[in-house]
Amino acid sequence: MTSSPIHSPRRRGRSIRRGLALAAIVAGVLSTSLPGASAAGRHDDQAQLRRDADAITALGVTGVQARVITPDGRNLTVTSGVADLTSRRPVSPNGYFRIASVTKTFVATVILQLTGDGRLSLDDTVERWLPGVVSGNGNDGHAITIRQLLQHTDGIHDDYPDYTSAKDFYRHRYDTYTPEQMVARAMRHQPDFKPGKNWRYSNTGYVLLGMIIQRVTGHPWHEEVRDRIVRPLGLHHTFWPGTSPKLPQPHAETYQKFQPGKPPVDVTKQVGSGTNGEAGLVSTTADLNRFFRALLGGRLLPPAQLTQMKHTIPVSKEFQQLMPGARNGLGLFSRPLSCGGTYWGHDGGDSGWITADGVTADGRRSVTVSLSGVFADSADDVLRVAQAESKLVDDALCKAPNAGRTPR
Repeated sequence: MTSSPIHSPRRRGRSIRRGLALAAIVAGVLSTSLPGASAAGRHDDQAQLRRDADAITALGVTGVQARVITPDGRNLTVTSGVADLTSRRPVSPNGYFRIASVTKTFVATVILQLTGDGRLSLDDTVERWLPGVVSGNGNDGHAITIRQLLQHTDGIHDDYPDYTSAKDFYRHRYDTYTPEQMVARAMRHQPDFKPGKNWRYSNTGYVLLGMIIQRVTGHPWHEEVRDRIVRPLGLHHTFWPGTSPKLPQPHAETYQKFQPGKPPVDVTKQVGSGTNGEAGLVSTTADLNRFFRALLGGRLLPPAQLTQMKHTIPVSKEFQQLMPGARNGLGLFSRPLSCGGTYWGHDGGDSGWITADGVTADGRRSVTVSLSGVFADSADDVLRVAQAESKLVDDALCKAPNAGRTPR
């Protein structure tokens, strides 16, 4: 989830500037199941998932793909809306998309693996690993720990490039930014608060974590993600595209409205500034389900590190408005389920794309949903999309008996 975590190029709250698109039509629905699974249960799950996906496109979202993995291994997918406003081709259930801030959970997992290996400590300061990088205007790397970067309590101010118009988008969509450039932008500002004294979502904090991974291992963050997570789990459709502005096929196009009343602009082909660990990965719903199930199922972290990751703190009131009950761990968020208990996940928003995911505490039932072409004219529009997205995740996970019954 990006800072105001619903719907933005880098921050979902910025999508208030985007307008409403045409209401989309329902596309194909696909599903598979293991032999012997209950047909009635499968159809009930599928029907609810379809209703929830349709409710999202009814709000003006161009396209939706959603996938649920059940405890008995059933793989349920639905799509709604269209992948392209021109051809109106259906959304693929296997489409690639930029996962934006969901990348943060991958980065956090690598950091915690390194702590488990004894190569760094969560209480190490930023200054220890990146001397002189966080300094000036009251910023002090001596006072900020790796734990605070992971949990968004570092106080560093975000300063990210953003497109202000269609003309601006076309002029700058292939611009690239190094981690050092992104941190330098943040250092032009005073901190938002003293480290450890408040909570505010920080993309720059995860850029710094990516830099720390490289300093500790000698390899870029995305190579460590590849070697420690992607390859061991067989995530064959998850990768870092680098400076390529293109996505593999199949994929849905995504759109923005830069001003209310203006036509939508196809913004699918771009590099974007968020490629340095705060965002940057491309994936699919199938791969993200596999990742989160493995993470919460204890396959990626030793018990001590997974426990640290799941130690949560309260988030800001602004965040609570969009995600009621959310609490922040280390690269993970917890949220209450309507049926009782808690689920875990991390959302992301990037130029009209939104990714939401959730997994029960035992890692046995999971859901991932990708939205493309998300527009909003007002804060109320943003809230309605957020509520519809949250309902889909909650309905999918509450099919599991005693879903996620662990303390927060």
